[in-house]
Amino acid sequence: MKSINPFNQQLLATYQEFSDSEIQKAISLSAKTYQSWKTIGLSDRIKLVKKLSKRLLFQKVELADMMTLEMGKIKKEALAEVEKCAWLCDYYADNAEMLLAARHVKTEMYKSYVTYQPLGTVLAVMPWNFPFWQVFRAAVPALLAGNTMLLKHASNVFGSALLIEKLFLDVGFPQGAFGALLISAKKVEQVIKASSVVGVALTGSEMAGSAVASLAGKNIKRQVLELGGSDAFIVLEDADLAKAADVAVASRMLNAGQSCIASKRFFVAQKVQDLFMDEVIKRLTKLKIDNPLSENTNMGPMARVDLADELHEQLQKGLRQGAQVMHGGNRDQCLFDPTLLYLPTADNILASEETFGPLMPVVSFSTEQEAIRMANDSRFGLGGSVWTRDLGKGEEIALQVEAGAVFVNGMVRSDPRLPFGGIKDSGYGRELSQEGILEFVNTKTIVVES
Repeated sequence: MKSINPFNQQLLATYQEFSDSEIQKAISLSAKTYQSWKTIGLSDRIKLVKKLSKRLLFQKVELADMMTLEMGKIKKEALAEVEKCAWLCDYYADNAEMLLAARHVKTEMYKSYVTYQPLGTVLAVMPWNFPFWQVFRAAVPALLAGNTMLLKHASNVFGSALLIEKLFLDVGFPQGAFGALLISAKKVEQVIKASSVVGVALTGSEMAGSAVASLAGKNIKRQVLELGGSDAFIVLEDADLAKAADVAVASRMLNAGQSCIASKRFFVAQKVQDLFMDEVIKRLTKLKIDNPLSENTNMGPMARVDLADELHEQLQKGLRQGAQVMHGGNRDQCLFDPTLLYLPTADNILASEETFGPLMPVVSFSTEQEAIRMANDSRFGLGGSVWTRDLGKGEEIALQVEAGAVFVNGMVRSDPRLPFGGIKDSGYGRELSQEGILEFVNTKTIVVES
């Protein structure tokens, strides 16, 4: 299993896939560790998470470099990703006692309350686009709740997976509390079937989510699925166009456009459509695609050639359906130009399918209800944003957009303090905040009668 630098196509490392016996050994170790880990006091688990936060910041340059080499994320974004993982550790360390505290319910009984107890080993199936953040936001709350975790990471970021495993061990987590499985998708089924594996947290494509959900359902295992997204970015006539353009470009081009919660469908009021696109083009021309390790680079390559091929094919289909290129449109291997397009209608493939790369399709609308209808006319429902100077109107529209999160005059982003997840084909379940830490617990009712 090979890791290839997407910028220059050089081989970084080759990894040997785990044998069936190695997989079973890892599962058994995780199950054994769970029996002792769940009895450790929450305060002691919190101390380890605090150490983990400090270690992340201490090693952030090394960790960021691994991400940049393996999947092409620019250095600045990679460093920010490590820092965000440390923030998540701090948030849960500061709030875990409150989030997991028993909830007392007044009844006619002598005592009645709800307690939250761990379940066992959780399998995390994670993607390559945010190699550290996706893992930490699943692992930290699960481990604090008393579970153990096994990670099946994307095969092109196995170096990151092994670094993450070492981080947990280095700060004092016991062997088996968190372990990386170097396996292909074909071997996920045998992990899910294991009796000690109680649930699956997956971030990935619709296809991967559907396959894993089917296996987990068949084996009666809990699931949290964060799948694809095609977030609507709605710009009303009275919007601050300069600010909206700043965020539109930042959101769409972050990570070379390879983000589930990136804005991907831009619905702009007809009267300001041309002005908005002019503002966007000014910002796109300032993007420099080059070696992601260079501090002068502000957009890196796509993560793999096959992903760039797929995006290029989507672009060609969109052009055949009437899309017009307003800026960009070229590619060389994994280097894909940031591309602005105008779509005559919203049924173009570039607005109906998720485009996982630096494409910005713009569709105009004449009424706010038309914008809401087009935003909701999608099988995805991860996030969305509304841009207007009228905050009341913005909030009113946000309430009507069908998504797991909608921001008014702000960039859609995950935040440890707020629950994150989607609806429709974007998945189900929630990560982060209290909702996230309670996904893999036994919500147990205790009643003591007089």
